[in-house]
Amino acid sequence: DAASSLVVGIGIIGNLAGYPILDPIAAAIVGFMVSKMGWEFGWDALHDLMDRAVDEEEVEAIRRTLADTPGIQGVHDIRTRKMGDMVVADAHIEVDASLSVEAGHEIAVEARRRVMLRHRVLNLMTHVDPWRRPDGDHDRA
Repeated sequence: DAASSLVVGIGIIGNLAGYPILDPIAAAIVGFMVSKMGWEFGWDALHDLMDRAVDEEEVEAIRRTLADTPGIQGVHDIRTRKMGDMVVADAHIEVDASLSVEAGHEIAVEARRRVMLRHRVLNLMTHVDPWRRPDGDHDRA
């Protein structure tokens, strides 16, 4: 706002001082500034409408929060989608295969709570996978 006001002021002063060419030049500069801002806002809004994922640093921060939750042995397949200023995410967490379903669920609930407290996450859906299952399913190389 201040930059465009300064350009307009210079154009008006130049026109009054006998340099009428400054007025259309100032108008062109302000028009370019408004167009650039409109393009940037429109581009960001379009990406938000198309379920853009958050940047890799934020995904890594969510991964660390999940991995730091007691009972979680591994984290994989984190997917994120922006929803306005917030994020909707889903992740696979790995817990000890010998735990009961209830214990695994409690770990998932705590992981969700931690992520939603520490990040701009509106909702986190978790899928609980067994870690170190005896038959080797879900093992990571």
